[in-house]
Amino acid sequence: MTKRWFVVILTHMKLISWNINGIRAWAQKEGTLNFLKKEKADIICFQETKAQTNQIEELLKKKENKFFNKYHFHHWHSAEKKGYSSTGIISKTEPIKIWKGMDNSPIENEGRIINAEFKKFILVNVYTPNAKGDLSRLPLRYEKWDKVFLKHLKKLEKKKPVIVCGDFNVAHKEIDLARPDGNKTTEKKPGYAGFTDQERERFSDFLQAGFIDSFRFLHPEKIQYSWWSYRAGSRERNVGWRIDYFLTSKNLKLKIHEAKIYDQVRGSDHCPIGLELNI
Repeated sequence: MTKRWFVVILTHMKLISWNINGIRAWAQKEGTLNFLKKEKADIICFQETKAQTNQIEELLKKKENKFFNKYHFHHWHSAEKKGYSSTGIISKTEPIKIWKGMDNSPIENEGRIINAEFKKFILVNVYTPNAKGDLSRLPLRYEKWDKVFLKHLKKLEKKKPVIVCGDFNVAHKEIDLARPDGNKTTEKKPGYAGFTDQERERFSDFLQAGFIDSFRFLHPEKIQYSWWSYRAGSRERNVGWRIDYFLTSKNLKLKIHEAKIYDQVRGSDHCPIGLELNI
Protein backbone atom coordinates (compact mmCIF):
# COMPACT_ATOMS: atom_id res chain seq x y z
CA MET A 1 0.00 0.00 0.00
CA THR A 2 1.36 3.42 -0.99
CA LYS A 3 1.39 5.97 1.81
CA ARG A 4 0.09 9.39 0.93
CA TRP A 5 1.36 12.48 2.70
CA PHE A 6 -0.52 15.72 2.82
CA VAL A 7 1.24 18.98 3.55
CA VAL A 8 -0.79 21.76 5.11
CA ILE A 9 0.68 25.14 4.33
CA LEU A 10 -0.09 27.73 6.99
CA THR A 11 -0.06 31.44 6.31
CA HIS A 12 1.10 33.93 8.93
CA MET A 13 -1.53 36.64 8.96
CA LYS A 14 -1.24 39.94 10.82
CA LEU A 15 -4.23 42.17 11.49
CA ILE A 16 -4.41 45.54 13.21
CA SER A 17 -7.48 47.31 14.58
CA TRP A 18 -7.49 50.96 15.60
CA ASN A 19 -10.12 53.44 16.69
CA ILE A 20 -8.48 56.53 15.19
CA ASN A 21 -11.04 59.12 16.34
CA GLY A 22 -11.10 60.96 13.02
CA ILE A 23 -8.97 59.89 10.07
CA ARG A 24 -8.20 63.40 8.85
CA ALA A 25 -6.68 64.53 12.14
CA TRP A 26 -5.12 61.13 12.80
CA ALA A 27 -3.24 61.05 9.48
CA GLN A 28 -1.47 64.31 10.35
CA LYS A 29 -0.22 63.18 13.75
CA GLU A 30 3.41 62.28 14.10
CA GLY A 31 4.24 58.59 14.15
CA THR A 32 0.90 57.10 13.13
CA LEU A 33 1.93 56.04 9.64
CA ASN A 34 5.44 55.10 10.78
CA PHE A 35 3.88 52.59 13.16
CA LEU A 36 1.81 51.02 10.39
CA LYS A 37 4.79 50.92 8.04
CA LYS A 38 6.82 49.10 10.66
CA GLU A 39 4.15 46.53 11.48
CA LYS A 40 3.41 45.60 7.86
CA ALA A 41 -0.03 44.24 8.66
CA ASP A 42 -1.95 42.33 6.01
CA ILE A 43 -5.27 43.90 6.98
CA ILE A 44 -6.02 47.07 8.94
CA CYS A 45 -9.41 47.88 10.43
CA PHE A 46 -10.37 51.39 11.46
CA GLN A 47 -13.16 52.62 13.68
CA GLU A 48 -14.37 56.22 14.01
CA THR A 49 -12.99 57.43 10.71
CA LYS A 50 -15.54 60.25 10.99
CA ALA A 51 -15.49 60.91 7.25
CA GLN A 52 -17.26 60.11 4.01
CA THR A 53 -15.72 57.71 1.50
CA ASN A 54 -14.73 60.42 -1.00
CA GLN A 55 -13.05 62.45 1.75
CA ILE A 56 -11.01 59.44 2.87
CA GLU A 57 -9.93 58.48 -0.64
CA GLU A 58 -8.81 62.04 -1.38
CA LEU A 59 -6.80 61.99 1.82
CA LEU A 60 -5.10 58.72 0.93
CA LYS A 61 -4.09 60.04 -2.50
CA LYS A 62 -1.87 62.71 -0.97
CA LYS A 63 1.84 62.25 -1.51
CA GLU A 64 2.62 62.04 2.20
CA ASN A 65 0.17 59.15 2.54
CA LYS A 66 1.64 56.98 -0.22
CA PHE A 67 2.04 54.18 2.35
CA PHE A 68 -1.59 53.30 1.66
CA ASN A 69 -0.70 52.36 -1.93
CA LYS A 70 0.42 48.99 -0.55
CA TYR A 71 -3.19 48.31 0.42
CA HIS A 72 -4.96 47.93 -2.91
CA PHE A 73 -8.37 47.22 -1.45
CA HIS A 74 -10.18 49.95 0.52
CA HIS A 75 -13.70 49.58 1.88
CA TRP A 76 -15.48 52.23 3.96
CA HIS A 77 -18.82 52.35 5.74
CA SER A 78 -19.64 55.97 6.45
CA ALA A 79 -22.41 57.25 8.69
CA GLU A 80 -25.14 59.34 7.14
CA LYS A 81 -24.27 62.07 9.64
CA LYS A 82 -21.05 63.69 8.43
CA GLY A 83 -18.08 63.64 10.78
CA TYR A 84 -19.55 60.86 12.91
CA SER A 85 -18.77 57.21 13.71
CA SER A 86 -17.91 55.14 10.56
CA THR A 87 -15.61 52.16 9.93
CA GLY A 88 -13.22 50.92 7.29
CA ILE A 89 -11.02 48.01 6.18
CA ILE A 90 -7.91 48.19 4.02
CA SER A 91 -6.29 45.00 2.81
CA LYS A 92 -3.41 43.75 0.70
CA THR A 93 -5.54 40.77 -0.34
CA GLU A 94 -8.80 41.21 -2.20
CA PRO A 95 -11.79 40.04 -0.14
CA ILE A 96 -14.10 37.51 -1.73
CA LYS A 97 -17.01 39.62 -0.58
CA ILE A 98 -17.61 42.89 1.30
CA TRP A 99 -20.88 43.97 2.85
CA LYS A 100 -22.03 46.53 5.40
CA GLY A 101 -24.14 46.28 8.50
CA MET A 102 -26.13 43.32 9.83
CA ASP A 103 -29.66 41.97 9.60
CA ASN A 104 -32.22 43.49 11.97
CA SER A 105 -29.77 46.14 13.17
CA PRO A 106 -31.31 48.63 15.60
CA ILE A 107 -29.03 51.26 14.02
CA GLU A 108 -28.89 51.39 10.24
CA ASN A 109 -27.26 54.73 9.47
CA GLU A 110 -24.16 55.09 11.66
CA GLY A 111 -21.63 53.07 9.65
CA ARG A 112 -20.78 50.78 12.56
CA ILE A 113 -20.17 47.41 10.90
CA ILE A 114 -18.25 46.30 7.84
CA ASN A 115 -17.82 42.62 6.95
CA ALA A 116 -15.18 41.04 4.71
CA GLU A 117 -15.02 37.41 3.61
CA PHE A 118 -11.57 36.00 2.89
CA LYS A 119 -10.52 32.49 1.87
CA LYS A 120 -10.17 31.07 5.39
CA PHE A 121 -12.26 33.38 7.57
CA ILE A 122 -14.80 36.16 7.73
CA LEU A 123 -13.63 39.41 9.29
CA VAL A 124 -16.08 41.72 11.05
CA ASN A 125 -15.02 45.23 12.00
CA VAL A 126 -17.31 46.88 14.56
CA TYR A 127 -17.68 50.16 16.38
CA THR A 128 -20.16 49.35 19.13
CA PRO A 129 -22.45 52.18 20.28
CA ASN A 130 -21.36 53.91 23.47
CA ALA A 131 -23.91 53.76 26.30
CA LYS A 132 -23.23 57.51 26.86
CA GLY A 133 -22.43 59.27 30.09
CA ASP A 134 -26.07 59.47 31.14
CA LEU A 135 -26.56 55.81 30.09
CA SER A 136 -29.28 56.89 27.68
CA ARG A 137 -28.10 54.31 25.13
CA LEU A 138 -27.65 51.50 27.61
CA PRO A 139 -31.09 49.96 26.86
CA LEU A 140 -30.17 49.97 23.16
CA ARG A 141 -26.96 48.10 23.95
CA TYR A 142 -28.42 45.63 26.42
CA GLU A 143 -31.80 44.86 24.88
CA LYS A 144 -31.00 45.11 21.18
CA TRP A 145 -27.55 45.82 19.72
CA ASP A 146 -25.39 43.23 21.49
CA LYS A 147 -27.98 40.48 21.07
CA VAL A 148 -28.43 41.16 17.36
CA PHE A 149 -24.69 41.45 16.81
CA LEU A 150 -24.03 38.08 18.45
CA LYS A 151 -26.68 36.48 16.22
CA HIS A 152 -24.97 38.10 13.24
CA LEU A 153 -21.61 36.57 14.17
CA LYS A 154 -23.05 33.11 14.84
CA LYS A 155 -24.82 33.17 11.47
CA LEU A 156 -21.54 33.99 9.71
CA GLU A 157 -19.78 31.28 11.69
CA LYS A 158 -21.94 28.66 9.98
CA LYS A 159 -20.06 29.44 6.78
CA LYS A 160 -16.48 30.10 7.98
CA PRO A 161 -14.53 30.88 11.15
CA VAL A 162 -15.05 34.47 12.26
CA ILE A 163 -12.62 37.12 13.45
CA VAL A 164 -14.30 40.17 14.93
CA CYS A 165 -12.38 43.25 15.95
CA GLY A 166 -12.97 46.80 17.01
CA ASP A 167 -14.08 49.09 19.78
CA PHE A 168 -16.64 47.19 21.86
CA ASN A 169 -17.02 50.09 24.32
CA VAL A 170 -16.89 47.82 27.36
CA ALA A 171 -14.21 46.72 29.80
CA HIS A 172 -15.13 43.12 30.56
CA LYS A 173 -13.42 42.40 33.88
CA GLU A 174 -11.95 44.45 36.70
CA ILE A 175 -8.47 43.73 35.34
CA ASP A 176 -9.51 45.60 32.18
CA LEU A 177 -9.65 49.08 33.69
CA ALA A 178 -7.49 51.02 36.10
CA ARG A 179 -10.21 52.00 38.57
CA PRO A 180 -12.97 49.39 38.65
CA ASP A 181 -14.30 50.29 42.09
CA GLY A 182 -15.24 53.80 41.03
CA ASN A 183 -17.00 52.64 37.86
CA LYS A 184 -18.91 49.48 38.77
CA THR A 185 -22.63 49.15 39.34
CA THR A 186 -23.72 49.33 43.00
CA GLU A 187 -26.98 49.62 44.90
CA LYS A 188 -26.52 53.40 45.03
CA LYS A 189 -25.46 54.05 41.43
CA PRO A 190 -26.06 52.42 38.04
CA GLY A 191 -22.39 52.33 37.10
CA TYR A 192 -20.35 54.15 34.50
CA ALA A 193 -20.73 53.72 30.74
CA GLY A 194 -18.42 50.95 29.59
CA PHE A 195 -18.46 49.06 32.90
CA THR A 196 -22.10 48.60 33.82
CA ASP A 197 -23.28 45.14 34.79
CA GLN A 198 -25.46 45.08 31.67
CA GLU A 199 -22.63 45.80 29.23
CA ARG A 200 -20.31 43.33 30.92
CA GLU A 201 -23.03 40.66 30.85
CA ARG A 202 -23.54 41.10 27.13
CA PHE A 203 -19.79 40.83 26.48
CA SER A 204 -19.79 37.60 28.50
CA ASP A 205 -22.46 36.36 26.08
CA PHE A 206 -19.90 36.46 23.24
CA LEU A 207 -17.48 34.31 25.22
CA GLN A 208 -20.16 31.90 26.36
CA ALA A 209 -21.16 31.51 22.71
CA GLY A 210 -17.65 30.24 22.00
CA PHE A 211 -15.73 33.32 20.93
CA ILE A 212 -12.19 33.72 22.23
CA ASP A 213 -10.86 37.00 23.65
CA SER A 214 -7.47 36.59 21.99
CA PHE A 215 -5.54 38.95 24.25
CA ARG A 216 -6.88 37.48 27.48
CA PHE A 217 -6.41 33.93 26.12
CA LEU A 218 -2.68 34.52 25.67
CA HIS A 219 -2.19 36.97 28.53
CA PRO A 220 -4.62 36.04 31.33
CA GLU A 221 -3.03 38.26 33.98
CA LYS A 222 -1.50 41.04 31.90
CA ILE A 223 -2.64 44.58 32.59
CA GLN A 224 -2.74 46.77 29.49
CA TYR A 225 -5.24 49.30 28.27
CA SER A 226 -6.35 50.47 24.85
CA TRP A 227 -8.24 53.70 25.65
CA TRP A 228 -7.61 56.68 27.92
CA SER A 229 -9.73 59.73 28.61
CA TYR A 230 -8.31 63.04 27.44
CA ARG A 231 -9.03 64.40 30.93
CA ALA A 232 -6.54 64.99 33.73
CA GLY A 233 -3.53 63.41 32.08
CA SER A 234 -5.10 59.95 32.13
CA ARG A 235 -2.78 58.53 29.52
CA GLU A 236 0.37 59.84 31.17
CA ARG A 237 -0.78 58.23 34.42
CA ASN A 238 -2.02 55.12 32.56
CA VAL A 239 -5.52 55.41 33.99
CA GLY A 240 -7.02 53.48 31.12
CA TRP A 241 -9.52 50.91 29.92
CA ARG A 242 -9.23 47.85 27.66
CA ILE A 243 -12.26 48.24 25.41
CA ASP A 244 -10.78 47.23 22.03
CA TYR A 245 -10.73 43.52 21.19
CA PHE A 246 -9.94 40.81 18.69
CA LEU A 247 -12.34 37.91 19.20
CA THR A 248 -12.07 34.70 17.19
CA SER A 249 -14.18 31.62 16.64
CA LYS A 250 -13.24 28.73 18.92
CA ASN A 251 -11.76 26.71 16.07
CA LEU A 252 -9.16 29.43 15.50
CA LYS A 253 -8.03 29.30 19.12
CA LEU A 254 -4.91 27.22 18.54
CA LYS A 255 -4.02 29.27 15.48
CA ILE A 256 -3.57 32.44 17.53
CA HIS A 257 0.13 33.27 17.46
CA GLU A 258 0.08 36.64 19.21
CA ALA A 259 -2.34 39.28 20.45
CA LYS A 260 -0.96 42.71 21.21
CA ILE A 261 -1.92 46.07 22.61
CA TYR A 262 0.40 48.76 21.28
CA ASP A 263 -0.09 51.08 24.23
CA GLN A 264 2.96 53.23 23.47
CA VAL A 265 1.55 54.30 20.10
CA ARG A 266 -0.15 57.69 20.02
CA GLY A 267 -2.40 59.31 17.44
CA SER A 268 -5.80 58.83 19.07
CA ASP A 269 -7.39 58.42 22.50
CA HIS A 270 -7.24 54.70 21.59
CA CYS A 271 -4.08 52.79 20.77
CA PRO A 272 -3.92 50.10 18.07
CA ILE A 273 -4.32 46.43 18.87
CA GLY A 274 -3.03 43.48 16.87
CA LEU A 275 -3.70 39.83 16.14
CA GLU A 276 -1.34 37.36 14.47
CA LEU A 277 -2.58 34.00 13.25
CA ASN A 278 -0.99 30.95 11.66
CA ILE A 279 -3.93 30.02 9.52
